[in-house]
Amino acid sequence: MDPGFRSPLLDFFRRGEVAKDVRMLAAEGALAPRAHEQVALLVLLADDPDEEIARMTNVTLARLPERPLRSFLARSDVSTEIRRFFAARGIEPAESPGTDEFLEPLLDTLQGLPEGSAGEEPGAAEPKLLSSLPIIDRMKLAIKGSREQRSALIRDANKLVAAAVLSSPKLTDAEVEAFTRMGNISEDVLRTIGMNRSWTKNYGIIVGLCRNPKTPPGISMTMVHRVNERDLKMLSIDRNVPEALRLAARKIVTKGRLG
Repeated sequence: MDPGFRSPLLDFFRRGEVAKDVRMLAAEGALAPRAHEQVALLVLLADDPDEEIARMTNVTLARLPERPLRSFLARSDVSTEIRRFFAARGIEPAESPGTDEFLEPLLDTLQGLPEGSAGEEPGAAEPKLLSSLPIIDRMKLAIKGSREQRSALIRDANKLVAAAVLSSPKLTDAEVEAFTRMGNISEDVLRTIGMNRSWTKNYGIIVGLCRNPKTPPGISMTMVHRVNERDLKMLSIDRNVPEALRLAARKIVTKGRLG
């Protein structure tokens, strides 16, 4: 069943691009940045084609504390699909929604972060050191680690790790803007950022996406019309961006002058 909730991390599971060991951890309730992902992943994995994962998911669903779950289900941002799923299991929303505390995972299973996860030790966020960790540990750090670690892990060769960074509840708009200015970041990350309505309300993120040559043209071409004249002029002479974007910026500037 599709839970009707979207996040970069959940989209990977929805597309079936996640290895069994990682799906098993999600079935146990782990790797969830917040309650929304945790519940949505469990709903999604409840009918996983792998019987072992489906069985573990149902064990975890039975472990969810009923009172916080009912309060969570009463929230206005919980999808109808998720409410129907739990209604079929005899669990209805509470009369009033839970407070922000229920944004935390209902089961706290994201434990055992690698040593130095706070990023306080010298070199704790060095890409080479992080890349030597197992994928599970990298995902945990992507969700719960430091800003420096997120900055390194957003460039991880494993797309699932980058998706975990973009799903982290600790991630700020300032970090996302910094990601758009990175030269060694993947096209997939830039596409995900560009398709997020919340992030693209931030002007700095819009400009960063337009200036990054790795941004898919389908994203940058729709955003160039939201760029101010000063930045349009810079884009119109920037040889690093796609020619179509450069010409579009030049055309907008020219039209503005004529108008």
